Amino acid sequence: MASVLSINGGSSSIKFALYQSGASLERGFFGKVDRIGQSDARLSYSDPTGSRRASRGIAAPDLPSAAHSLIDWLETQPGFASVEAVGHRVVHGMKHMEPEKVTPELLAELHGIEVYDPDHMPGELKLIEVFQQRHPKLPQVACFDTAFHQSMPRVAKMLPIPRRYEAKGVQRYGFHGLSYAYLMEELARVAGADAARGRVILGHLGNGASMAAVRDGKCIDTSMAFTPTAGLPMSTRSGDLDPGLAPYLERTEGMNGKNFYKMVNHESGLLGISETSSDMRDLLSREAGDIRAAEAVALFCYQAKKWIGAYAAALGGLDTLVFAGGIGENAPPVRARICEGLGFLGMTLDLSRNAASAAVISTGDSRVAVRVIQTDEEVMIARSVCRVLSLGTSRL
Repeated sequence: MASVLSINGGSSSIKFALYQSGASLERGFFGKVDRIGQSDARLSYSDPTGSRRASRGIAAPDLPSAAHSLIDWLETQPGFASVEAVGHRVVHGMKHMEPEKVTPELLAELHGIEVYDPDHMPGELKLIEVFQQRHPKLPQVACFDTAFHQSMPRVAKMLPIPRRYEAKGVQRYGFHGLSYAYLMEELARVAGADAARGRVILGHLGNGASMAAVRDGKCIDTSMAFTPTAGLPMSTRSGDLDPGLAPYLERTEGMNGKNFYKMVNHESGLLGISETSSDMRDLLSREAGDIRAAEAVALFCYQAKKWIGAYAAALGGLDTLVFAGGIGENAPPVRARICEGLGFLGMTLDLSRNAASAAVISTGDSRVAVRVIQTDEEVMIARSVCRVLSLGTSRL
């Protein structure tokens, strides 16, 4: 059957998945290329059930090389001959509100905004260009992570700096949009349309972490802002900081803009506080004997709790809280600590359900439903491709 290939490129990894574009989007093989730029770069993949896994080293000193190695491998797979389109996650879309078919004009426009996200955009656009080079007749679709947040009211988009910068595109955009769009579709499927139209807070908590407030199915605010560095503390990103820190470090340490950017994006967050690891699993295992690990976990949970409180105020109450992402889906202690003390919102956690990472982890009499939903950006990319190219599935 005809298939769609989803490509989810990051700064040092590429996730991929093949979906049949028939009556439903059934996943075929899937996997990732990780540790790009290092000597131990690997391509790992699984069969549709995930029961058969394999991994092999590849030459991937940079992202273009990794893309060529990935395509070399894809071309040997039986399902690749059926691919009729490729969809790509593109972190920044400025004011684009929908996924779009890649054209020379769109690609040129996106190259023009690389400066808005130099960690992700150049690599993602290079992936598109490598696929164009290798398979020029294969249509490609750009799926923008910022699109979900275009519904935010103006007051939530504005930055309190001189108005002239708004004309240059300096505003709050928000990210993780593909994940949030998927979570809202899943919430409607598992809890009903009324729940999806209610007052919802979505927490995508992983290496990158953010939250979004959704009412009537539309995003009204989100924690990431002009860049993905803003909002909650993350694995290596600082989240929100006092702007006065930059000139202070310039005066006291001679830190320039390039080094400040490196610090807040790659040396801060959980890694910066713990001084040992950016991985929440490591920190939870060490917190009993390492105050630095304990404080990193505490800061993450405290800040997440604050954002929930703020968004409950913006929404005028709360009906559903959704945890997703690597931490949100797999770290019961973190979920418990975030929800602790939020009883005033009508939220009561069931500790046994939470420990089991059940689909619903709140008690039966909790006014706020607390859910765990496994996010899937790759299938959201495939759905978007089918919509844009009118390939047609029953799950659009």
